[in-house]
Amino acid sequence: MTWNQDYNPLPHWILSTLVSALPVLTLFFVLLVLKKRVWISALSGMIMAVLLAGAVFHMPATLITQATLMGFIFGFLRIAWIIIASIFLYNIAVETGQFQVMKESIATLSSDRRIQVILIAFCFGAFLEGTGGGGAPVAIAGSFLIGLGFPPFQAATICLLANTAPVAWGGVGNPIRVLNLVTGLPEHELNAMVGRILPPFSLILPLWLVRSMVNWKQTGEVIPALLVSGGSFAAMQFYWSNYQESGLVDIIAAIFSLLVMVGFLKFWKPRHLLLVETGKVEIELRHHSFLGVVKGWSPFLLSSVFIFVCGMPSLNKYLKIAALSFPMPGLHNAVIRVPPVVPTPTPEPAMLDLNIFALPGTAVVAGAFLSAMLSGMAFSRALTILGRTFRQLVPSLLAISFMVGLAYVTRYSGTDTVLGLSLTHTGWLFPLFGTLLGWLGVALTGTDAGSNALFGNLQKVTAEQLNLSPVLMASANSAGGVMGKMIDAQSIVVASTATHQEGNEAAIFKAVFKHSIVLAVLVGLLVMLYAYVFPGVIPKS
Repeated sequence: MTWNQDYNPLPHWILSTLVSALPVLTLFFVLLVLKKRVWISALSGMIMAVLLAGAVFHMPATLITQATLMGFIFGFLRIAWIIIASIFLYNIAVETGQFQVMKESIATLSSDRRIQVILIAFCFGAFLEGTGGGGAPVAIAGSFLIGLGFPPFQAATICLLANTAPVAWGGVGNPIRVLNLVTGLPEHELNAMVGRILPPFSLILPLWLVRSMVNWKQTGEVIPALLVSGGSFAAMQFYWSNYQESGLVDIIAAIFSLLVMVGFLKFWKPRHLLLVETGKVEIELRHHSFLGVVKGWSPFLLSSVFIFVCGMPSLNKYLKIAALSFPMPGLHNAVIRVPPVVPTPTPEPAMLDLNIFALPGTAVVAGAFLSAMLSGMAFSRALTILGRTFRQLVPSLLAISFMVGLAYVTRYSGTDTVLGLSLTHTGWLFPLFGTLLGWLGVALTGTDAGSNALFGNLQKVTAEQLNLSPVLMASANSAGGVMGKMIDAQSIVVASTATHQEGNEAAIFKAVFKHSIVLAVLVGLLVMLYAYVFPGVIPKS
């Protein structure tokens, strides 16, 4: 059985567009107006997408069911599993006492709180985003800063602001892989294009962070450190994304920036130290030997090694079992995309990949277990912590499953294509609006990968209709999306919980919203420059 998509199911394109927007509008309404949990909002949006697919687009029920199921499987394996792994890794580090050593080893590099923000929220936060993401950078870095005496509210807002430019490669490059899978565009081109949009923002992010907490005079006193940290991170982010691969961009850039800062701080100190305010918690830090520091960092070091080794093509091909990758029954090539989206009617593939052994999340879990064993923890205790982590994340896992289920229904029903075709009416301003669509997607889904799953194909379709580069606009979705990370509901909840600010979510949201929208617009303006003034920047096949 095959079924042709219909991109104008109602008498006028405006009506078709309004109806196609209902799943996203429903999600927004339930989340922001009814103030329900994220997973309830995602479920509501998915139900609306399913109803519209059947009642308005006349998609057969069997295809809707299979598309939803495929979305659930993809969401768990490619997004949720790396989040489970990263939080499990953090819990192991806390349980074994290694997290305390990590905190002290960073904090003793400088007693100046401006420098501590750069080392912890920016450098280490980017490393955490690269290894797993999923709220871990905000939660862990926030705990670091509070442990050093930072006010909880300030710790929450700073960590939310810092968790932006690295997000496009969070979870070992997961957003880029998702973008590749939903658009069919070459991964190396998407990786390179995002790596040509975000480094300028990585360069200025340390300055933006410090200026958000102190005045211009106090910011100016640490300009050398801000330029060294931002410049080293941006340079490595550009190099690795353009000339290497997508999985380790954040991890390598963060480690490089941290090492450069460690060396720089051996020779440079700010003229006036800005210490924790009098009356705050007094911090007593232990000094550790080099081997003690290495042992303290071992959970994250081991996981990084596992990720790197398992991601090597020569080994990764052996981890992929052919029998675990197969066409989705009843869905593969059953949906037919038609003009004007494609030149001729084209079947839409639906390949299901269950190769969990080849996933980055599995490498992180393996590293966490090995670290636990080396620290003397019983295997049964580590299993108990993994079970506790899973239970702790159930609401987030449900939200991801429903969100990606929604994305797959809209993709195979053609709903997102209708929205994309309607955006062709924005004309030459689409590079800006497309970037803001990515920002909106992350604000809605809580993840850059989720936004790419929801709007990535839409960006490609619209770009092709407007004779723009689909690589540029798909990449703009991911790059613009990172600036929405600080205002999504999941991040706000994680920040408030980790910094003991429960009930203060509205104030945190208000504090970071202006930064979010300004940075998103700046990304959009840069994308417009690439589209019309410097098209040579866009990678070519």
